[in-house]
Amino acid sequence: MIKKSGYADLPLHTGTVPKWLADRMMLLGTEIIEALVIYFGRKEVLVRLSDPLWFQSLGCVLGMDWHSSGITTSVMYALKRGLNPRAKELGIAVCGGRGRYSKKTPEELKFLSEISSLDADSLIQCSRLAAKVDGCAVQDGFNLYQHNFIVSCDGDWTVVQQGMNTAERKARRYHWSSSSLRSFVDEPHSGVTGENQGLILNLSAQEAENTRQKILTVSKEKPEIILGEIKKMGSGDCLQLDLFNDSQKKSLEYSSFSEKVSVVESRNISMPQRHELRPEDIDLKRLGAVLALSSEAGNKNFEELLLTPGLGPRTLQSLTLVSEVIYGTPSRFTDPARFSFAHGGKDGHPFPVPVKIYDETIRILGKSIEKAKLNVKDKDSCLYRLEKTARYVEENCNPQADFYKAIEREKENSRLWGGRTVGKNC
Repeated sequence: MIKKSGYADLPLHTGTVPKWLADRMMLLGTEIIEALVIYFGRKEVLVRLSDPLWFQSLGCVLGMDWHSSGITTSVMYALKRGLNPRAKELGIAVCGGRGRYSKKTPEELKFLSEISSLDADSLIQCSRLAAKVDGCAVQDGFNLYQHNFIVSCDGDWTVVQQGMNTAERKARRYHWSSSSLRSFVDEPHSGVTGENQGLILNLSAQEAENTRQKILTVSKEKPEIILGEIKKMGSGDCLQLDLFNDSQKKSLEYSSFSEKVSVVESRNISMPQRHELRPEDIDLKRLGAVLALSSEAGNKNFEELLLTPGLGPRTLQSLTLVSEVIYGTPSRFTDPARFSFAHGGKDGHPFPVPVKIYDETIRILGKSIEKAKLNVKDKDSCLYRLEKTARYVEENCNPQADFYKAIEREKENSRLWGGRTVGKNC
């Protein structure tokens, strides 16, 4: 199970997602979640959303800016729009949101309880405690402004919430999951993402158990005694817990990802302030496998594999990355920026969003899901075989992507593929 699995540095970006992209994010995001429900179940959806790196990868494959804090807001808004109208069918709903919408979480949970067997009081308490811990018990300089509570009809839930540090222009995303949660005040987080601000006060850490007990003891003392002790402290440095200990590597057990594996690695990722994507931001070998499959020569074999006559090689590139988001194991998401090669980014990095390719991806994934509904456990689906083949090419053919050549090709064909960025067409 995942617990406090890592962090990411997220530059604080302003602006809005244009409607042409927001609508497509809703469609593709919903289809990806539906595929996960079909093949792995509702609990798996919540486990994935509680993984900071998978969440970032999802945002990238949906065409959001590859590194900005806006991924949190836009992805959760897209999922809420797409999943809630189908909550009865898929068994998953998204409550809360950004700003004033976060305060509607209790009201929305009560509504869900009225049409299901969910315990509204218990879920509301979980929601409030999660917000209180990240807003009060973890004093890291970030003020919460977004709170999303994702719940299944089985009573499982995940919280994705984000705080803002306007002075530093940074955001920090917090993940909670009921599947791994044992206590709200003893290592409760499944993951924390955000800029490493150094030493912070984290009263929810396991190491803080003694501190919590001391606070309870101190709270019972007379005020004059406490004031006397504070004066004795003078200007000495205050000892605080470091929430983000880079030297501490943990074995992370993903019990419900498509392949059961234990990955001994850090789940940390650092997102720079710069907008442009660089070769060092991604695994060129993994990208090389994707590009190899989407070449003109390789596509001749995959046309029969995917049973989609006329499928273009560029769409195959996007589908390969989408298939990895659905079927990939945890170790596949340590370079989430790579997934921006599926549909680019609204700010033009690494390239404009190829709208025509995006629409074709949605269409083909939708057809795949409809076929899967006829045979729910069919692991011979085109997307499953596509992900497996891409991994085989990566492991046995040692491909290396020519990063700048790949981006140049995207930009050269941008107009042909309906490339768009915020506020303009290419």
